[in-house]
Amino acid sequence: MTEAERVPVPGSIRAELTGAEVVGPVEPTETVSATVVLRRRDELGEAMVSGPETITPHELAVRYGASDEDLRTVREVLTAAGLTITDVHRGSRRVRVSGPAEAMTAVFGTELTMVRSADPLGGTIAHRARSGELRIPAELDGIVVAVLGLDERPQARAQFRLHGGKPAAARSFTPDQLGTLYAFPSGTDGTGQTLAIIELGGGFKPADLTAYFAGLKIPAPQVKAVEVDGGKNAPTGDPNSADGEVMLDIEVAGALAPKADQLVYFAPNTDQGFLDAVATAVHATPTPTAVSISWGQSEDQWTAQARAAMDQVFADAAALGVTICAASGDNGSTDGQSDGGQHADFPASSPHVLACGGTNLRATPPTTIESETVWNNPSGGATGGGVSDVFPAPGFQTSAGVPARAGGGMGRGVPDVSGNADPATGYQILVDGKKAVVGGTSAVAPLWAALICRLAQAMGRKLGLVHTQLYQGVRAGRPQPGFRDVTSGNNGAYQAGPGWDPCTGLGTPDGTALLRVLTGQTS
Repeated sequence: MTEAERVPVPGSIRAELTGAEVVGPVEPTETVSATVVLRRRDELGEAMVSGPETITPHELAVRYGASDEDLRTVREVLTAAGLTITDVHRGSRRVRVSGPAEAMTAVFGTELTMVRSADPLGGTIAHRARSGELRIPAELDGIVVAVLGLDERPQARAQFRLHGGKPAAARSFTPDQLGTLYAFPSGTDGTGQTLAIIELGGGFKPADLTAYFAGLKIPAPQVKAVEVDGGKNAPTGDPNSADGEVMLDIEVAGALAPKADQLVYFAPNTDQGFLDAVATAVHATPTPTAVSISWGQSEDQWTAQARAAMDQVFADAAALGVTICAASGDNGSTDGQSDGGQHADFPASSPHVLACGGTNLRATPPTTIESETVWNNPSGGATGGGVSDVFPAPGFQTSAGVPARAGGGMGRGVPDVSGNADPATGYQILVDGKKAVVGGTSAVAPLWAALICRLAQAMGRKLGLVHTQLYQGVRAGRPQPGFRDVTSGNNGAYQAGPGWDPCTGLGTPDGTALLRVLTGQTS
């Protein structure tokens, strides 16, 4: 096939992986898998995404999924090129393919190399990598919008931080104490709801969960592991590993919504694994009420095709009534980048995601909050927050007072909401048989996912893109009903103040007041 018979996949350019050690070429006969994402049959309109009406997974697949003609064309072209179609999901428009590396590189117009690079979870990892642009057969022009998985570099980092000292040295809380401090609606416990959790490493031990919830005198939730793309529930035995993330997510969500069924999706930490985990969770039966994501990475560390494909899944979620809660990052306004600029973390920066920032909470349980400030601890991280460089300002934020981007123009402001996140005032958990105090915006995502489940239980319906109601009537510099306004502190470049700000968003929840807002009981 000549270059004239090929077309680029928009947004597929991969930068060289800096600091990676080249191991050698990928063997031509090595089996490689990829997820190919197709265009929608029809555009998913704003009214369908913003709700409050929702559609079923079947309706979504029929109206907005991949068309029969596109699926047929993709199947014919890729099988003729020596690849095997191993799975098709019409609703999320994903086609999973596999084949020898030489066939993969030929059909997608790239080269693959084995490298060794830093693993965000510690140490190094050997994996495939590519650079440059993907080019596909002209017959697939406009049909294929993303090809993920050829490059297996770690895509995300877990947004949790262990308290450095002994657990007793922290002014910490059990998750259920935070539920009371944040006035989660009484008479709710998540009954009838499904809460999905995305994990890209680590695992949980059922014995730890049994012991933890028995210690809290809370019924242990129903927790089921779901394997995606070969990912597994694989606890390492090290609390500092991704096990800390997994246990934090499950225990926070379970303590705050113990009667919600938990499905924990384990996938490889690649752009393919991340997308497939989220898409599998969102399109599952029964449809989840909320999805908690405590993994992310600076926007500029994603390819444009991967960001767009993920954002489309989040739009699917909104149409289905699913609320996606994602951590906004633990590295302040730079999001851990060293270029001197300010960066927002993705997927929190998606306008279809409820971005969760972090605070330092000083309180005396059960109900007394003494102070709450922006989480920014020189020895323990800071909440992510800022303005997206890639997503425009969504309609619900246009009057919230989001500052202009550094380069000009208006972007999506992050976060939307917040909760306790400073490890110094962190969460008491049990991981790998050891008690620990953990913080990070990782904890805030499952806290909000649990709150969403309890609000949905009280209201008798899923909330979907709840932003449209949370921001209703918002004005710059004015506190928003249903929230405790956090006005003190900064996350680096941004300062907290009255109303929405790029540190803590609208603030931390008053769950009972939020229920009144969502049911129209406040003016």
